[in-house]
Amino acid sequence: MNNVRLIAALSVLTVIAGCGPSDQEQLTQKMADIRSGLRPSVPKLEEPKRFEPFVYKAGASLDPFDPRKVAQAQARLAARSTSGLRPDLDRVREPLEAFPLDTMAMVGTLNRSGQRVGLVQIDKVVYQVRVGNYLGQNFGKVTGISETEITMKEIVQDAVGDWTERSTTLQLQEAKK
Repeated sequence: MNNVRLIAALSVLTVIAGCGPSDQEQLTQKMADIRSGLRPSVPKLEEPKRFEPFVYKAGASLDPFDPRKVAQAQARLAARSTSGLRPDLDRVREPLEAFPLDTMAMVGTLNRSGQRVGLVQIDKVVYQVRVGNYLGQNFGKVTGISETEITMKEIVQDAVGDWTERSTTLQLQEAKK
């Protein structure tokens, strides 16, 4: 009997609570009040600028995409080159020519059949280098290997387009602790 009274009391309270305004209705009313008070402000747009067309008069000018123009420029550069020094572009490239010199580190040397071999590390992989091998992306040819360095001659282009030779070394790197 106690349970029946409790259930009846809860039912009456539920009916009474359902009769009042819900939170959703209050929220909807509040949003409608806010919207009615807002007025958007749109700035006035400027008049577009008048477009003045440009007339291109090529006339007797040489087309910039004409292959003859490129050929003339190459001929001028070839005539200006006085050193005669050029890299051998027809030879097969060696694997270590794919890496820039600043990514390489000399980590030691070995003696193989009486010939000194340099050990070069690139990305945690160690490669063997002999005199005559090529290193780096500037046609660098190894000319000597000592206990402390690998010397090479690189062939690079200067600002004018002439090929010049420069000496470069890879110094022995101390082990990192």
